[in-house]
Amino acid sequence: MLPFLIAGIVVAGIAAWTDWRTGNIPNWLTLGTLALAPIGHIVVSLAHHARFSEACATGGWSIVGAFVCSAIPLLMYRRSAIGGGDVKLFAAIGALFRTSVGVEAEMYCFMAAALIAPAHLAYEGKLFLTLKNSFLLVLNPFLPQGKRRVVETTSMSWIRLGPAILVGMIITAALYWRA
Repeated sequence: MLPFLIAGIVVAGIAAWTDWRTGNIPNWLTLGTLALAPIGHIVVSLAHHARFSEACATGGWSIVGAFVCSAIPLLMYRRSAIGGGDVKLFAAIGALFRTSVGVEAEMYCFMAAALIAPAHLAYEGKLFLTLKNSFLLVLNPFLPQGKRRVVETTSMSWIRLGPAILVGMIITAALYWRA
């Protein structure tokens, strides 16, 4: 697991840096990791004297981890809550860590985002406006058509998720470092 923990931190670190600086997470990073992670799991399994069929199964579980870890982010992307690069990064994390550790890492990433986002919004002076918009977005579907309030996209806030994903990856690596 150690090589995959290190790879996860490196990938998340590069993603956080580029997301912070440019607002984009590069495809070569996410898709490259997504393609190489199953191969890496197969190679590591074979290096630990696993049978070829067992090694291929490990690579298959890496692919399953990518699908499982991208499910919730994909739904969020479809609702314009996160960017496409974030979805691909979560899929890459799932491929690196497979399903159980990948979902746990994803949880830590979202917890970090839940702590970082309000602080960032308060720093920018947008916290109360964002809370109001969030409340309206949740309440509007339950109101009659005439009482619904329009939330303009110009008043919406956008947080870069890359740094929070890095924090979540560091937490995950710290918890699994000795395991």
